[in-house]
Amino acid sequence: MSDVYTSIDLGTNSIKIVVAQKVNDKFYVLASVSSPSKGIQNGFIIDMKDAVNSLKIALKEIEKSLGIKIKKAIACIPPFHCDFDIVSGKTNIIDYNEITGEDVSKVLVDSIKEVDLKDRELVTIMPIGFTVDEKENIRDPKGMKGTILESRNVVSTTLKEPLYRILEVLNLCGVETVDICFSSTGDYYTIKNKKYDELVGCIINIGEESTNISIFNRGIQIKNSLLPVGSFHVDKDLTYAFKARSAEARKIKERFSLALASYADSNDIWEFSIDKDNKKEINQVSVSKVVEARIREILKLAKNEIKNLTNREIRYIIITGGLSEIAGFSYLVDQEFGFVAKSCNNLVMGVRHNEFSSSFGAIKYFDDKLALRGKTYNMLSKEDMDTILSTDANLTNENIIGKVFGHFFDN
Repeated sequence: MSDVYTSIDLGTNSIKIVVAQKVNDKFYVLASVSSPSKGIQNGFIIDMKDAVNSLKIALKEIEKSLGIKIKKAIACIPPFHCDFDIVSGKTNIIDYNEITGEDVSKVLVDSIKEVDLKDRELVTIMPIGFTVDEKENIRDPKGMKGTILESRNVVSTTLKEPLYRILEVLNLCGVETVDICFSSTGDYYTIKNKKYDELVGCIINIGEESTNISIFNRGIQIKNSLLPVGSFHVDKDLTYAFKARSAEARKIKERFSLALASYADSNDIWEFSIDKDNKKEINQVSVSKVVEARIREILKLAKNEIKNLTNREIRYIIITGGLSEIAGFSYLVDQEFGFVAKSCNNLVMGVRHNEFSSSFGAIKYFDDKLALRGKTYNMLSKEDMDTILSTDANLTNENIIGKVFGHFFDN
């Protein structure tokens, strides 16, 4: 039975759910949904009832598409109030046997003893490298023989109370959380490749009300920072400049504006109602100037924040989040950062929009984590798999096409 995973990302503006199946080392999206959210601000639950109702609506939508209920999921959480510590672990290998996934789990768990978890919760343990007896800098020691297995790891933690509120929302919706993952980790795993795994780089995720900046060294997050400005502020600028309602301003931003005003067309007009008796026309150039100014500000602030976070040479910058989908965004990125930066470009069908970068990457992270520990896991029962892979007449063509293809597992 192929591995099928579900991830849930509770965002300020929308809830993203992705269900993906791994077949022959490739991931195929069975279903994805982006549904409006309430009761969530900057990834934190501020109204439990609204958040639960929003998640129930999103779950209902994706369950209708799949024909089954979502019972287990990976929770994407914001990397706010996160700490990163370097720790080490050690375990003995009995009788010089081959190292197994269980041995890897033991050495990782051993390293937790150095971490103070009084007011914090463990999120990830990312191995920097393993040592088998005298052999160092091993990425995956399984199958090797030795007497002692050691590891150096980056352990990430977050505050308990905000995390538990997120997990409670999932629980109240009937979803068991099988693992947790920082959204920034998900972003990295969406773009992860062998080249980036050897470099120091940065991922910038422009969210609804804030912009998250994460520094990665050889695929491991080591620093994080938050800017209090995001996509919502573009909406506010458009509302102020053109007296448009908030919902209309969002439509103008997403459907009409360009990120670079020099590419806009002054003859292209958007008409909208300002009240029940009056309408207003605005051209694409004037709109795009407003949008460009705010996006350029966000990018400049992010650029300065990267310098504050690290003195190391940044070899790549990936920018993601829904705002990065605006036409012309990549040209603006080129002007501000040069060749070192580019927009996220996920080519997997079903999650090509950058709003899914965290939730889709969380699935890849979870699968990678299982592989290192020599484990397998399927979030669906055999009966659910049979339902998904069936060609029942009740399934739509879209469904059929899409379906051809302890403590969070000891962390």
